[in-house]
Amino acid sequence: MTQPFRLAAGGRIDRSRVVAFRFDGRSFEGHPGDTLASALLANGVRLVARSFKYHRPRGILAAGPAEPAALVQLETGAFTEPNRRVSGIALYDGLQAASQHAWPSLAADFGGLFDRCGALFPAGFYYKTFIRPRSLWRPLWEPMLRRLAGLGQAPALPDSSRYDKRHIHCDVLVIGGGPAGLAAALAAGRSGARTILADGGAEFGGALLGRRCRIGDAEGAVWAAATAAELARLPEVRLLPGTTVFGHYECGYLMAAERVGVADGPAAAGAALPGRPRQRLWHIRARRVVLAAGAEERPLVFPDNDRPGIMLAGAALSYLRRYAVAAGRRAVLFTNNDSAYGAAAAFAAAGIAVAAIVDLRPEPAAVERPGLAGIALYPGHTVTATAGRRALSRIAIRPLARDGNATRGKTIAIDCDLLVVAGGWNPTLHLFAQAQGRVRFDPALAAFVPDGDAPGIECVGAARGSLSLASCLAEGAAAGVRAAALCGFGAGEPPPTPPVKEDEAGCVSAGSPVAPCGDGRRAFVDLHNDVTAADIALAAREGFAAAEHVKRYTTLGMGTDQGKTGNFAGLALLAAALGRPVGEFGPTTFRPPYVPVAFGLLAGRERGPLADPLRVTPMQDWHLARSAVFEDVGQWRRPRHYPLAGEDMAAAVRRECLAARDRVALLDASTLGKIDISGPDAARFLDRLYTNRWTSLAIGHCRYGLMCRDDGMVFDDGVGARL
Repeated sequence: MTQPFRLAAGGRIDRSRVVAFRFDGRSFEGHPGDTLASALLANGVRLVARSFKYHRPRGILAAGPAEPAALVQLETGAFTEPNRRVSGIALYDGLQAASQHAWPSLAADFGGLFDRCGALFPAGFYYKTFIRPRSLWRPLWEPMLRRLAGLGQAPALPDSSRYDKRHIHCDVLVIGGGPAGLAAALAAGRSGARTILADGGAEFGGALLGRRCRIGDAEGAVWAAATAAELARLPEVRLLPGTTVFGHYECGYLMAAERVGVADGPAAAGAALPGRPRQRLWHIRARRVVLAAGAEERPLVFPDNDRPGIMLAGAALSYLRRYAVAAGRRAVLFTNNDSAYGAAAAFAAAGIAVAAIVDLRPEPAAVERPGLAGIALYPGHTVTATAGRRALSRIAIRPLARDGNATRGKTIAIDCDLLVVAGGWNPTLHLFAQAQGRVRFDPALAAFVPDGDAPGIECVGAARGSLSLASCLAEGAAAGVRAAALCGFGAGEPPPTPPVKEDEAGCVSAGSPVAPCGDGRRAFVDLHNDVTAADIALAAREGFAAAEHVKRYTTLGMGTDQGKTGNFAGLALLAAALGRPVGEFGPTTFRPPYVPVAFGLLAGRERGPLADPLRVTPMQDWHLARSAVFEDVGQWRRPRHYPLAGEDMAAAVRRECLAARDRVALLDASTLGKIDISGPDAARFLDRLYTNRWTSLAIGHCRYGLMCRDDGMVFDDGVGARL
C-alpha cells in the first residue's frame, strides 16, 4: 500500500483516481479531494518544516487557515509561491512542494544549532544585541541577519497566471458555509433578498463534513449538500465556495479571494486552460453581513509541545473523517474540555489505538461516554515532556498539585506517535472586529465573544460562542431572516429549526489552555515565531503590561497565521505573570487580511503597461512627428518643447514663445481637467466662485478666471468657454 496511513474506507476523497505529487524530491500518491497536508499524513510524512527562529522540527498542527508552522514552497519557476500552508493547498496531479528555511536539508538542518543556543536568543534579543561596536553593523551584523531572516523564496520570474477582479452588490452577505451559515443563507435567499454565501472550503458544510450528527432525517453532510443545492436553485443567491473573505472595511465593503484555477496547478497559467484565472478578487458591497465563520481550536501550552505528531483534536478528527487519514497509529489525547472525548471514541472506532486520555481537570464530566472502554484515563494530570527527534515517540505525564499550578508525584511514560490536544475554542471574530465590533471575555467559554453587534454585521453560531448544533441552526436562520427584513424582504419570522441529534459533546472549557511549564523555555505559545512561555514571562518582568506591547516585543502573533492558535494562550500567560484576570486584556488588533493574499491577486490585470497606464492626447502622433520632448504629468505624457536640429531646451522654448507672440500657437489642453456646468444660472454660479464676472461672457468666447480662498489667497485658475 503506497499510503500506509490511509484508511481502507470513508472520507470525502475520490478513490477512483490517483494523483502523483512530489515533496522534497520524493514521489508520493494521493487522491482528488486531498489537501497536501492530508496526502503527506497518508504517506506517513510527519516532518514538513522548520521553525522560524530556532529551526526546530515542525509537523502539521491544524487542518485549515490556523496552521502556524507547516509552511512549504509550492511549485517552481514563475508559478512558485513561498510560505504556503500545507493544509490550504488542494492536491493536484504533478504538484511539487519543497520544505523551506532549512539547509542543507529538512532532516539535517544546520540552523538547528540555534535551538541548542536558545538561551542566548530570548525575546527582544535583537533590541539588546548588535548595537556595539557600531562599526560591525554594516560589514557583519546586517548581512548576517538578512541572510537568516525570511522563510521561502519569492519568484524571480514574471507570473504568467491571470488574476481577475469582480465588483458585486448584495443585500445579505453570509460568511461561512457551516450549519449556521447555510441556515442564514437559506432564510435570506427564500425571502428574495440578493444573497451571497462565501466559504473558504471547496464544498459547503463546515464542521458537518467531519462530524457525526443528524439534522432532521438526514446525516449532517447530506443536509448540507441538499441545502447548498436548494440555494443554487434560488434566483437571487450566489454561491462562492473556495472563497475566503479576508477584509471588512467601511460601509459594508468587504474583499474576498476566490481560488478558481489554483487546483489546476501550473496548467492554470498556460495554454492548457486559456482564459481561466488562477484566483479572483471580489469587491463586495453588502447592506447586511451575517458572520458565521465558526471557531478555531487552540492548542495547549506545555513543555516540548511543538514536535511533529502533536496535533489539534479537531484537525485530527477532520483528517480522519474528511480524508480517511489516520494521523498516527497510537494516540494520546490531552485536554481541558469535553470535546476530546468524542474524538477519542472516533479514533478507537477507526482502529487507531488510543493509549490514554490526559485531562487537566480533576473531575471531567465526559468519562461515561460510549466508545471509551479500555482507554486509560488520567484526570488531574498534565503532560510534562515529549520525546522524539524528528517525530513524536513518547510523552511523560505527572499528576497536578492541588492548586493546578505545579506537578507532584510519579512520572508516567506513555509510548505514542500522536498526541492530540484540545485547549478550547476561540470564536473567529476577525471580520467582526475589523467592522469596529467590540468583544468581551466569557468566563464560561474561556474565550472572547462579541459584545453586542457592530453596525451592519451580526455574529451567529460558533462565531458567537454558541457551540451546539441546534443553537447554530436556530441563530443562523433567525439572523438570515432579520438581515433580509432590514433590507425590505420577508415578514421577519424565522422558519422552524429541524430536530437535531448530536453524537459528540461540544466544548465546555475549564479555563486557561496553559499547563504547568517549568521554566517555560520549551513550552511554545506561537509555533511560527518560536515564542515561548518564558518569553512572555520575560516581557512581563521587563515592564510590558499591554498585549500590543508584548506582541511587538516577543513577535507573538506576527507570523503568517496572525496568532490564530497562540494569541489567547499568550494573553493567559501575561495575565498570570501580572496577577490580573485574563478578561482585562483584550485581544490584539485584528487587521486584514485574515489569511495571506497573493500580490498577483491584488494587482489583477493591472500589470506591466497597465500597472501605471499611460495617457496620451488625440494629438500624440502630431507631437511625435515634430520630435517633441515629453514630460510626465500624472499619467499624462505632455510635450515640453520641440527642439530643432542643434537646439537645446532654452533655445527651443524661446523660439516657441516668439511664435506664440508674433504668429499663432497651438495648445493641446486635453490633459487639463474639465468641468461642464449647465443650467440657466450657470454664469451666475461662476460669478460667485471667481473674482471676475462670467455673466457678461458672450457665447462662443473664452475668458481666464481667477479663484481665491476666503482669506484672499489665490486658490485656482483656469479658462472658461461659454458654449
